[in-house]
Amino acid sequence: MRTPALTTSSDGFLLHDEPFRIISGAMHYFRIHPDLWADRLRKARLMGLNTVETYVPWNLHQPDPEGPLVLDGLLDLPRYLDLAKAEGLHVLLRPGPYICAEWDGGGLPAWLTSDPDIRLRTSDPRFTDAFDRYLDILLPPLLPHMAAAGGSIIAVQVENEYGAYGDDTAYLKHVEQALRSRGVEELLFTCDQAASPKHLAAGSLPGVLSTATFGGKVEESLRKLREHQPEGPLMCSEFWIGWFDHWGGPHHARSAEDAAADLDRLLSAGASVNIYMFHGGTNFAFTNGANHHHTYAPTITSYDYDAALTESGDPGPKYHAFREVIARHAAVPEEAAPAPSPKLPLTTVELDRRAPLLPHAETLGEPVVKAENPLTMDELGQHSGYALYRTTLPEAGDGLLHFSGGVGDRAQVFVDGAPVGVLERERREESLPVRVPHAGATLDVLVENMGGVNYGPRIGSPKGLLGPVTFNGTALHGWDCHRLPLAGDLDAVPFAPADTTPITVPAFHHGTFEVETPADTFLALPGWTKGQAWINGFHLGRYWSRGPQQTLYVPGPVLRPGTNELVLLELHATTAPRARLTDTPDLGPVNP
Repeated sequence: MRTPALTTSSDGFLLHDEPFRIISGAMHYFRIHPDLWADRLRKARLMGLNTVETYVPWNLHQPDPEGPLVLDGLLDLPRYLDLAKAEGLHVLLRPGPYICAEWDGGGLPAWLTSDPDIRLRTSDPRFTDAFDRYLDILLPPLLPHMAAAGGSIIAVQVENEYGAYGDDTAYLKHVEQALRSRGVEELLFTCDQAASPKHLAAGSLPGVLSTATFGGKVEESLRKLREHQPEGPLMCSEFWIGWFDHWGGPHHARSAEDAAADLDRLLSAGASVNIYMFHGGTNFAFTNGANHHHTYAPTITSYDYDAALTESGDPGPKYHAFREVIARHAAVPEEAAPAPSPKLPLTTVELDRRAPLLPHAETLGEPVVKAENPLTMDELGQHSGYALYRTTLPEAGDGLLHFSGGVGDRAQVFVDGAPVGVLERERREESLPVRVPHAGATLDVLVENMGGVNYGPRIGSPKGLLGPVTFNGTALHGWDCHRLPLAGDLDAVPFAPADTTPITVPAFHHGTFEVETPADTFLALPGWTKGQAWINGFHLGRYWSRGPQQTLYVPGPVLRPGTNELVLLELHATTAPRARLTDTPDLGPVNP
């Protein structure tokens, strides 16, 4: 066994036997367009960081339990590690299995969490065997990037804030040994919330470095970590300098002065730090997670996090404040701090072609599954996107539709193609009064997966229709279940020129716009209600007038010189069929 590059002394780290303090920032490669990785890493170094940290999302790297490891595009982790090394940065790797990260399902694959018999994050062999098989394919391409082999990875995390979830020490030991037995020789560490000595105790392992997570009360938090671990480096492995947002809530922010003062306290105490987040990025496509404490609360598309680098990679107030603080404690590059990137000129996009969704669901989706009762999305083998359920209503008149078990997560209901109401999991809605015009009328229920729970015991909560459906107490049977993952291209959408007739049902809208020189921009959708957006086939993510987020970040590399295409899936209606590309993000009113 080779000697790890990073080791510990009684009160600090040694890198190649020389004293070393980790000054790191979190940035997740899978939340950043790969053509922008080098830019973001350079800006990390210029702020004074010597290390970057990233999670590894199991659910994206192994979407099929029997399929190959996915390592391309946004998931080309070896390339990201090479770029970090080229920039002179070390890497803290956090492979899970669980990552939280406000990420869909906490990074656990839906094919795993959908099995109610598996005890997640325990020594249940059905869980540990699945993780072992994942490591069998994940680690071989990563081992050349370990510092002992000359690469950039200097430390690897065992699980993630496990003390807040369980106390199965045998499971943690299994994760440790699974990494070691597959060739990981670098320093291993755990991280847990400093506010709870119980969490620190339950999430730690003998012989593995304990680190803490916190956003304030620096002296108290470091004291609790030292009480838990009398010797070794003090490290805050997640120094929370901002926060994430939920749909319908405020945009969270923390002043640069306050965060910088706490960073100074950390470094003055001799501690190492990982700033969470240095650069947050974006929950592109259907990758956002959700919380579910008292009620279900999905996370927005932006993961700006009020970080040092904004969602579009521009230095924010914290960037400059942190650079000044770091310069008091370590060498900072003499190069000037980077300037904001160029932005696309203001552009209006007319969406002059459209196609309704419901009549074309069979064409756009995967093969229809017929069932006596509606199947959940997990039972349909679909882990993101939408599902359309269709049956007929046996009688005319006013009545009550009841969805036994509720919906996961948001259902739009239609009778003979006309919208009659919406049910939302977060509001715990299960019933809807409707008027049925005639016996045999078609009932359509379009259900949207708004993001998998990423924290706590509700990870793996099912999506779709979650039980039988009744009308005036009579069960409805004979369902056509249409899978609509919308994960590929949209070439099959039968667009036609739009007329002036308003449309109030789910529909795709298409428009083109010209670009001279591609650059970052922000998609603003005033007058639109809720849906998904794609530019040139790249899935930007979910928009919703509920806010707080009012623009979607468009990375410059998504655009091309000449003609570009914008497609929106609008679930409700718009006041005007046009969109705007603007040079300024709007993430909503700041939390007071």
